[in-house]
Amino acid sequence: MSNVQNPMASHGLWLPPMQQQIFRDLLHVFSYPGRVAECTAESMTWLALLASLTDGEVSLADPHGLITADIWPKLEARPTTPDTATFILADGGRAMDFQPCTGSLESPETGATILLRVAALGEDSAGGFQLNLSGPGIQGHTELAVSGLHPSWLIARAGLVAAFPLGVDLLLCDEHRFAALPRTTRIETGEII
Repeated sequence: MSNVQNPMASHGLWLPPMQQQIFRDLLHVFSYPGRVAECTAESMTWLALLASLTDGEVSLADPHGLITADIWPKLEARPTTPDTATFILADGGRAMDFQPCTGSLESPETGATILLRVAALGEDSAGGFQLNLSGPGIQGHTELAVSGLHPSWLIARAGLVAAFPLGVDLLLCDEHRFAALPRTTRIETGEII
Protein backbone atom coordinates (compact mmCIF):
# COMPACT_ATOMS: atom_id res chain seq x y z
CA MET A 1 0.00 0.00 0.00
CA SER A 2 1.53 3.30 -1.00
CA ASN A 3 1.33 6.39 1.14
CA VAL A 4 1.33 10.11 0.50
CA GLN A 5 4.82 11.47 1.19
CA ASN A 6 3.69 13.95 3.84
CA PRO A 7 0.13 13.58 5.14
CA MET A 8 0.50 16.81 7.10
CA ALA A 9 0.87 18.67 3.78
CA SER A 10 -2.76 17.87 2.93
CA HIS A 11 -3.93 21.09 4.56
CA GLY A 12 -7.43 20.86 3.09
CA LEU A 13 -7.97 17.63 4.99
CA TRP A 14 -7.94 19.49 8.30
CA LEU A 15 -10.48 22.13 7.22
CA PRO A 16 -14.24 21.81 7.96
CA PRO A 17 -15.48 21.77 4.31
CA MET A 18 -13.38 18.71 3.42
CA GLN A 19 -14.19 16.91 6.67
CA GLN A 20 -17.90 17.61 6.18
CA GLN A 21 -17.78 16.18 2.65
CA ILE A 22 -16.02 13.05 3.84
CA PHE A 23 -18.55 12.68 6.68
CA ARG A 24 -21.42 12.91 4.16
CA ASP A 25 -19.70 10.21 2.09
CA LEU A 26 -19.42 8.09 5.25
CA LEU A 27 -23.14 8.45 5.93
CA HIS A 28 -23.80 7.34 2.36
CA VAL A 29 -21.68 4.17 2.56
CA PHE A 30 -23.18 3.23 5.93
CA SER A 31 -26.66 3.70 4.42
CA TYR A 32 -25.74 1.42 1.50
CA PRO A 33 -23.42 -1.30 2.85
CA GLY A 34 -20.98 -2.68 0.32
CA ARG A 35 -21.04 0.35 -1.97
CA VAL A 36 -17.59 1.65 -2.68
CA ALA A 37 -16.99 5.41 -2.43
CA GLU A 38 -14.05 7.36 -3.78
CA CYS A 39 -12.17 9.39 -1.20
CA THR A 40 -12.38 13.07 -2.13
CA ALA A 41 -9.33 14.06 -0.08
CA GLU A 42 -5.86 14.11 -1.58
CA SER A 43 -4.54 12.07 1.29
CA MET A 44 -4.46 8.51 2.55
CA THR A 45 -8.05 7.27 2.76
CA TRP A 46 -7.70 5.99 6.33
CA LEU A 47 -6.34 9.35 7.44
CA ALA A 48 -9.15 11.25 5.70
CA LEU A 49 -11.74 9.05 7.41
CA LEU A 50 -10.17 9.47 10.83
CA ALA A 51 -9.84 13.24 10.33
CA SER A 52 -13.59 13.47 9.79
CA LEU A 53 -14.56 11.06 12.59
CA THR A 54 -12.30 11.92 15.49
CA ASP A 55 -12.08 14.81 17.90
CA GLY A 56 -11.23 15.31 21.57
CA GLU A 57 -14.38 13.50 22.69
CA VAL A 58 -13.54 10.07 21.24
CA SER A 59 -10.88 7.44 21.81
CA LEU A 60 -8.73 5.79 19.17
CA ALA A 61 -6.65 2.61 19.22
CA ASP A 62 -3.80 1.86 16.82
CA PRO A 63 -2.80 -1.72 17.71
CA HIS A 64 -0.65 -2.17 14.60
CA GLY A 65 1.24 1.14 14.91
CA LEU A 66 -0.04 2.68 11.67
CA ILE A 67 -0.38 6.26 12.95
CA THR A 68 2.85 8.24 13.15
CA ALA A 69 3.62 10.57 16.04
CA ASP A 70 3.14 13.69 13.89
CA ILE A 71 -0.45 12.72 12.99
CA TRP A 72 -1.79 11.95 16.49
CA PRO A 73 -2.08 15.62 17.60
CA LYS A 74 -4.11 16.52 14.49
CA LEU A 75 -6.62 13.75 15.15
CA GLU A 76 -7.19 15.02 18.73
CA ALA A 77 -8.54 11.60 19.81
CA ARG A 78 -7.48 10.05 23.11
CA PRO A 79 -5.12 7.08 22.52
CA THR A 80 -6.36 3.90 24.20
CA THR A 81 -6.47 0.13 23.89
CA PRO A 82 -8.79 -1.68 21.43
CA ASP A 83 -11.05 -3.06 24.16
CA THR A 84 -12.17 0.46 25.14
CA ALA A 85 -11.71 2.43 21.90
CA THR A 86 -14.45 4.22 19.99
CA PHE A 87 -12.42 3.87 16.78
CA ILE A 88 -9.69 1.39 15.88
CA LEU A 89 -7.29 1.60 12.94
CA ALA A 90 -5.92 -1.81 11.95
CA ASP A 91 -4.04 -3.55 9.17
CA GLY A 92 -6.61 -5.80 7.49
CA GLY A 93 -3.85 -7.90 5.97
CA ARG A 94 -2.81 -9.14 9.42
CA ALA A 95 -4.73 -11.66 11.48
CA MET A 96 -7.08 -10.07 13.99
CA ASP A 97 -5.17 -10.04 17.27
CA PHE A 98 -7.25 -7.94 19.68
CA GLN A 99 -10.71 -7.82 21.25
CA PRO A 100 -12.68 -4.64 20.38
CA CYS A 101 -15.45 -3.10 22.45
CA THR A 102 -18.88 -4.42 21.35
CA GLY A 103 -20.96 -2.07 23.49
CA SER A 104 -23.50 -3.04 26.14
CA LEU A 105 -27.21 -3.79 26.10
CA GLU A 106 -27.81 -0.36 27.66
CA SER A 107 -25.54 1.38 25.11
CA PRO A 108 -24.96 -0.80 22.03
CA GLU A 109 -23.86 2.28 20.08
CA THR A 110 -20.61 2.26 22.06
CA GLY A 111 -19.41 -0.73 20.04
CA ALA A 112 -16.24 0.15 18.14
CA THR A 113 -15.92 1.21 14.53
CA ILE A 114 -12.89 -0.56 13.05
CA LEU A 115 -11.10 0.98 10.05
CA LEU A 116 -9.34 -1.82 8.20
CA ARG A 117 -6.66 -0.96 5.68
CA VAL A 118 -6.85 -3.41 2.76
CA ALA A 119 -4.99 -3.69 -0.54
CA ALA A 120 -7.94 -3.02 -2.85
CA LEU A 121 -11.71 -2.69 -2.99
CA GLY A 122 -14.00 -3.20 -5.96
CA GLU A 123 -12.74 -3.86 -9.47
CA ASP A 124 -9.04 -3.82 -8.53
CA SER A 125 -9.38 -6.68 -6.04
CA ALA A 126 -7.72 -9.56 -7.91
CA GLY A 127 -6.57 -12.29 -5.55
CA GLY A 128 -9.11 -11.41 -2.87
CA PHE A 129 -12.57 -12.40 -1.70
CA GLN A 130 -15.97 -11.81 -3.19
CA LEU A 131 -18.20 -10.92 -0.22
CA ASN A 132 -21.92 -11.56 -0.67
CA LEU A 133 -23.82 -9.02 1.42
CA SER A 134 -27.44 -8.73 2.50
CA GLY A 135 -29.40 -6.90 5.18
CA PRO A 136 -30.67 -3.37 5.86
CA GLY A 137 -29.73 -0.86 3.15
CA ILE A 138 -29.21 -3.59 0.55
CA GLN A 139 -31.93 -4.45 -1.94
CA GLY A 140 -31.80 -8.23 -2.08
CA HIS A 141 -28.05 -8.75 -2.02
CA THR A 142 -24.90 -7.13 -3.33
CA GLU A 143 -21.28 -8.14 -3.77
CA LEU A 144 -18.09 -6.48 -2.61
CA ALA A 145 -14.69 -7.57 -3.90
CA VAL A 146 -11.82 -7.02 -1.48
CA SER A 147 -8.17 -8.07 -1.52
CA GLY A 148 -5.63 -7.83 1.26
CA LEU A 149 -8.10 -8.88 3.96
CA HIS A 150 -7.00 -11.67 6.28
CA PRO A 151 -9.77 -14.31 6.57
CA SER A 152 -9.65 -14.11 10.39
CA TRP A 153 -11.42 -10.73 10.24
CA LEU A 154 -14.53 -12.26 8.68
CA ILE A 155 -14.55 -15.13 11.19
CA ALA A 156 -14.06 -12.78 14.15
CA ARG A 157 -16.68 -10.33 12.90
CA ALA A 158 -19.30 -13.08 12.74
CA GLY A 159 -18.76 -13.72 16.45
CA LEU A 160 -18.63 -10.04 17.36
CA VAL A 161 -22.03 -9.28 15.81
CA ALA A 162 -23.76 -12.52 16.86
CA ALA A 163 -25.36 -10.88 19.94
CA PHE A 164 -26.98 -8.00 18.03
CA PRO A 165 -27.47 -5.12 18.87
CA LEU A 166 -23.99 -5.57 20.35
CA GLY A 167 -21.18 -5.60 17.82
CA VAL A 168 -18.73 -3.61 15.75
CA ASP A 169 -18.98 -1.74 12.47
CA LEU A 170 -16.26 -2.13 9.83
CA LEU A 171 -14.92 0.44 7.41
CA LEU A 172 -12.71 -1.09 4.73
CA CYS A 173 -10.37 1.31 2.97
CA ASP A 174 -7.74 1.03 0.29
CA GLU A 175 -5.57 3.83 -1.06
CA HIS A 176 -8.43 5.71 -2.76
CA ARG A 177 -11.75 4.07 -1.79
CA PHE A 178 -13.78 2.92 1.19
CA ALA A 179 -16.87 0.85 1.99
CA ALA A 180 -18.86 0.15 5.14
CA LEU A 181 -19.97 -3.14 6.66
CA PRO A 182 -22.26 -2.22 9.57
CA ARG A 183 -23.03 -4.80 12.24
CA THR A 184 -26.47 -5.35 10.65
CA THR A 185 -24.96 -6.57 7.37
CA ARG A 186 -24.90 -10.31 6.76
CA ILE A 187 -21.73 -11.49 5.05
CA GLU A 188 -21.13 -14.72 3.17
CA THR A 189 -17.69 -15.29 1.75
CA GLY A 190 -17.84 -16.14 -1.93
CA GLU A 191 -15.14 -17.38 -4.21
CA ILE A 192 -11.57 -16.18 -4.29
CA ILE A 193 -11.21 -13.86 -7.28
